[in-house]
Amino acid sequence: MRAASWLRGIVAVLLGLVVAVMTAWAAGAIYYSNLPGGQLRAGLAIGFVVLTVLAFLFLRRRRRTLVGFLVVFALLVVWWLRIPASNQRDWQPEVSVTPWATIDGDRVTIHGVRNLEYRTETDFVPHWEDRTYDLRKLDSADLIAVYWAGKPIAHIMVSFGFEGKDYLAVSIETRKERGESYSTIAGFFKQYELVYIVADERDVIGVRTSYRQPQEDVYVYRLRTPRANIHRVFLDYMKTMNELRDRPRFYNTLITNCTTGVLLHTRVNPETPPMSWKVLLSGYVPDYAYELGRLDTTRPFPELERISRVNDRAHAAGRDPAFSQRIRTGLPIPPPPS
Repeated sequence: MRAASWLRGIVAVLLGLVVAVMTAWAAGAIYYSNLPGGQLRAGLAIGFVVLTVLAFLFLRRRRRTLVGFLVVFALLVVWWLRIPASNQRDWQPEVSVTPWATIDGDRVTIHGVRNLEYRTETDFVPHWEDRTYDLRKLDSADLIAVYWAGKPIAHIMVSFGFEGKDYLAVSIETRKERGESYSTIAGFFKQYELVYIVADERDVIGVRTSYRQPQEDVYVYRLRTPRANIHRVFLDYMKTMNELRDRPRFYNTLITNCTTGVLLHTRVNPETPPMSWKVLLSGYVPDYAYELGRLDTTRPFPELERISRVNDRAHAAGRDPAFSQRIRTGLPIPPPPS
């Protein structure tokens, strides 16, 4: 009897924790929803939490209460899933253009390549360009990691190189509206659309090393990967960009972010890296790539990491047209895969 009582107690505690988590999620979904008015959303979110607590405290038939809660929660999830993403909002200027690509044989023309000329992070001369690239010259890819809050968290980008002359960086980001700031919690609740920023490296690296305050630490790692794999990943990026232009999607802090997006694009290759906790803690992605042999492994990783920090070189390069070449000065190029 005592064992059965303990078991019922454990089950009750576990159910209570599950209901608490579901209630917190539901409150967040209501608060960050597309319902009009911040006060209305806040009132409904608080009301949902209060009514849930009161129902479980004072309604005697707990099983019926649980069933009723699950029904209401399911209806809330269905409503939330039907909230549509959009490309038609009053976007912040730096994410105002949705890039897209046209492909003609080996020629890829990308419309909306960002190349902002910064005075400060928020004060810049906008330049959105059409650029054409020859796939036959695409021969390298680099991993870019940006740190601003310690080792565990980083923003991950990929840059594609065309015979060492042209470099094109792709950054998967939140698309924020005017006046909107980033919140990790809000990122779980369809608060931001997903955007692919296709940009000149003087833009996406330079703004982080020279104009953002406080400045961020940027590391560029030369990847060791077959040329055919680079081509497949590049074309998969183009495919997703075009899909987002027609069918926008939401960013999600956990499952649809800059790092998981990069990993998903590598799925087009036969030797895609397995999922790892180092993908979820994005700051460890370079360490993970090193362990997989995708970076230069002729030296210890701490030494490679030190060499790969490009802030000083980016400061010196400024708006030099040879910016990409100058920040790569001294970066070790890993031997080609066998």
